[in-house]
Amino acid sequence: MSASARTSAHTSPVSSGVSLFDARPFFEKALAYGVQHGLINQDKLDAICTDAPKGMVQIARYFGNEFLRPDLEKARDRLVNLVSLQLEHATGGDVHQAAVLLRDNSFLSRSKGGSDLLKALIAMPQNSHFGMNERAGFSDDQIPVLAKWTLKSLPDYQQELAKRSQVAQVTDAAIWLADQLGLYEAALEDAGKDGEAVIRTALLMLALKRTDMPDWVGFEKLITALRKKHKAGQSEPTDKPEPKGQPALAALALKLLVPPGMPPAFQAVVNKLWRSILADGPKILDTSLPVRQLFDQTPAFMGRYFWLEDSLAEVDHFEREISGVWQKFTGGHSDEGSLLTLFLCVAAGSPPKTLLTEKAAATLIRKIRKSGLQSDLAEAFIQTHAPQPLQEGYAALWQDFMEESQRTLQSDMDYALNDALAVLRRECNVG
Repeated sequence: MSASARTSAHTSPVSSGVSLFDARPFFEKALAYGVQHGLINQDKLDAICTDAPKGMVQIARYFGNEFLRPDLEKARDRLVNLVSLQLEHATGGDVHQAAVLLRDNSFLSRSKGGSDLLKALIAMPQNSHFGMNERAGFSDDQIPVLAKWTLKSLPDYQQELAKRSQVAQVTDAAIWLADQLGLYEAALEDAGKDGEAVIRTALLMLALKRTDMPDWVGFEKLITALRKKHKAGQSEPTDKPEPKGQPALAALALKLLVPPGMPPAFQAVVNKLWRSILADGPKILDTSLPVRQLFDQTPAFMGRYFWLEDSLAEVDHFEREISGVWQKFTGGHSDEGSLLTLFLCVAAGSPPKTLLTEKAAATLIRKIRKSGLQSDLAEAFIQTHAPQPLQEGYAALWQDFMEESQRTLQSDMDYALNDALAVLRRECNVG
């Protein structure tokens, strides 16, 4: 490698103003330029020649076997490509700046820089669906993917980075907007919905001055109210013609209210999806199609908007008088841990569950500390749904739990949630 670089460094430039395609790796171009222009001296060349074999062995060991010649040869290609990627990306293809970077930094640090670029790229989401992405960074199970990327070109990297950056912008905007409406990132991941759907619903909520994300019952009521308002507006005479090309929602004078502090990077995503809501207006306001049929059964609209899955609200709305509701909520469990888990979810305004994961338990505690506990909701739930002979005992069980645990669950001093999680593990079902 060093011999090639030195040979390249003393190659005469092409005369007569004719430019030839230079197929050398960018690292070799920068190295040759640095030598030719006195930026890189013999000591630096010797250091590169010393570091390169070490880097090759490390890379061969990471992706395969350092004792196999084919793995070492491929490691050489990977090493040069990683250094080239870091230099060309950092300098925008400026060989002078790249030569300065080679002069001022170790050869292996440039290789690590290229590897870090690729690891960050691989860890970025490939689509905006929360249920299909983990935002935990690069992991060892992604090493085979990294192996492929270490042999790809800068244009390949730039194309994939642009694609994934757009996806990340959607998911980050969805997380930020949902947070303004009291819904945390962990809840979005649990819901497993598309980021664009979250943004559309969040924008509707903000435009209508709502303060939280709706469950299905609330979302259906919202659309029904919009339809009534639109129909009433159509019946009122007006001398002002509807602006050309403006969909029905524009006639409702819904004004998008961007919360203060929204990062400017989200503005393009927000504008694009707000326009898509306006384009959906004629169908959204078409009273001939039932709301559930439109949003939950029409292919073009399925998954396009977001609502919380709140079985309690739906049961209250649709099945309040139907027998078997208690069985549905408890899943047939009657142990104290399952019941207290259920009551606590209800008191916190969360979907009722009899078993929580560690992650869900932590999310529930954060919600309790932000919004508080409404013990009367659990009491009303028991009176409404529990079998009559058991209501008194269940109410006493809940009151005892509240007296012993409420202060810990709502304590701001328990920053790491350790004490609150210990309470839930002891008294509820967490696993």
